[in-house]
Amino acid sequence: MRRLREAWQGFKAGAWLGWQIESNWTEPFLFAIYSVIKPVAGVLILVFMYLVVAQGGLENPLFPQVFLGTTFYLYVVNVLSGISWSVHDDREHYGMLKYVYMAPLHLYGYLLGRGAAKTLVATISVLITLAFGMAFLRVRLSLGSPGLLAAALMLGLAALAFYGILLAGVSLLIARHGWMVGDVVAGGLYLLCGAAFPLALLPAPFQALGLGLPPTYWLEALRRALLGAGLHPELAALSDAQLLLILAGSTLLGVALSAGLFRAAERIAVRRGLLDMQTMY
Repeated sequence: MRRLREAWQGFKAGAWLGWQIESNWTEPFLFAIYSVIKPVAGVLILVFMYLVVAQGGLENPLFPQVFLGTTFYLYVVNVLSGISWSVHDDREHYGMLKYVYMAPLHLYGYLLGRGAAKTLVATISVLITLAFGMAFLRVRLSLGSPGLLAAALMLGLAALAFYGILLAGVSLLIARHGWMVGDVVAGGLYLLCGAAFPLALLPAPFQALGLGLPPTYWLEALRRALLGAGLHPELAALSDAQLLLILAGSTLLGVALSAGLFRAAERIAVRRGLLDMQTMY
């Protein structure tokens, strides 16, 4: 009970601090403008790339699939990469990680709280991007399966948070270049999980690797919920319930791996004095 209370206190503190860092760097009006421009600019980059490469322009039935996958991938970049970045930011930039560890709260819960703040920021970007796509890019979305959408979204975000904790454990042990861990993993997943193109376009070994990644099934479930069809023929035989079962299994695996490996990394970091390490990098 005591550890649960400390974890909850850490979660609240991390969520509050994370939101302050994300939103309190400028005036509210400027932050609101930035929150709109950033995701829209990302969508326009995707649109221009798609128009150059694909045939049929925005009328191509593949475009809504690509648009939706790239839009929801903002969660992967913000949550998965953001949690691991928090370790580097608090230790190298603010020099506060050692004080967080000594405070009467749980570091694991604190990092989950930082991830919650990142999730909120990503949600704003996702909603703005979806609205822009529907209004100006003729992307037709429907809520034909609200239950599937809610379940897939919650399971996918939970899995991203726990795997982000796993990367945070890796970041605890890295002297330099720790800030790159989340970005490298997020970039690799973008290519392998079918966010922007079907897995069939990849070489066979990479297709097999992509079919073993949780975000592949997460994005497929979201596409079915909002577009009525998935992107990958390899997953067409799976029912919605099977997709959710795979997501639930990957989430439980993330909980187990993050709890065990992060705890081990935390002990090593404390023993080697890595919590207050300053590389000035």
